[in-house]
Amino acid sequence: MIATPARPFADPAVVAEIDRLRRELHAVILAHFYQEPAIQDVADHVGDSLYLAQQAAATDAEVIVFAGVHFMAETAKILNPDKLVLVPDLTAGCSLADGCPAEAFAAWLAGYPDHKVVSYINCSAATKALSDIICTSSNAVRVVESFPPDQPLVFAPDRFLGRWVAKETGRPLVLWPGSCEVHEVFSAIRLEELREAHPDAVVAAHPECPEIILDQADHVGSTSSILAFARRTPAREIIVVTEAGILHQMQKENPDKALIPAPGADETCSCNLCPHMRKNTIAKLLACMRDRSPELTVDPALGRRAVVPLDRMLALSRQSPA
Repeated sequence: MIATPARPFADPAVVAEIDRLRRELHAVILAHFYQEPAIQDVADHVGDSLYLAQQAAATDAEVIVFAGVHFMAETAKILNPDKLVLVPDLTAGCSLADGCPAEAFAAWLAGYPDHKVVSYINCSAATKALSDIICTSSNAVRVVESFPPDQPLVFAPDRFLGRWVAKETGRPLVLWPGSCEVHEVFSAIRLEELREAHPDAVVAAHPECPEIILDQADHVGSTSSILAFARRTPAREIIVVTEAGILHQMQKENPDKALIPAPGADETCSCNLCPHMRKNTIAKLLACMRDRSPELTVDPALGRRAVVPLDRMLALSRQSPA
């Protein structure tokens, strides 16, 4: 299946009301690349986890409306404890965050007392608070390389991202055994079949995918990195191995290229769509702004602990690469 060209996705009356509420609330709307196209089109900022964290840290808006999953909005609240943070659906979670509960993580970390803890941003505030620094898929390699070569490291919660980072850096990492339910189900066999059917296509994959998928990729990187690759590659066909929401921005930026979403192993399901991200809809976005609810809150004491590793990541991202 080849993605269709970009087109208007939201009712103009809905967009007009969101714009009115945005002005009334002095709000900023942040949306992840995996959100439905209608939400991406009304957002002030659309990006990956690192970019959205940076925008959340820098905004002077009075209200942050975060269209993503729970840990993303939680990050915005940790960085802005005195601001109102609204979400379209408070139940939009994340298999990675859910698979690394803080209590179990703390007990596991007790076995690695000499290790520093690098945690992927896809985790809860409580798990962040147990970490030395946070990373995203955009900067995970740089974060790991910021530690002295002889410093042992734990990497959590995504074992596939951790394995890729270990390979890229040449550093051993102790990996928490977590994974993303969407990226884990991409099928190597079906990807091989796609490559045979499209011999001139290049493959761009997210590092949350298993190694057997990444071994077939021409480019491995975060969502923002995949978008940059799509812009610069001369190939006219791109097989995209990540959540299919990214195709909206990719098609807008590359209207003359054919984008081919990689399928999951099960042909009967839309396995390349995140069920948590898809809980958010343009109607829920409008409702949360109109009702000032659901509001996302974080215990202030927990937030003060969790902001420390987040600030370390953001400080590192502001430094020029060596």
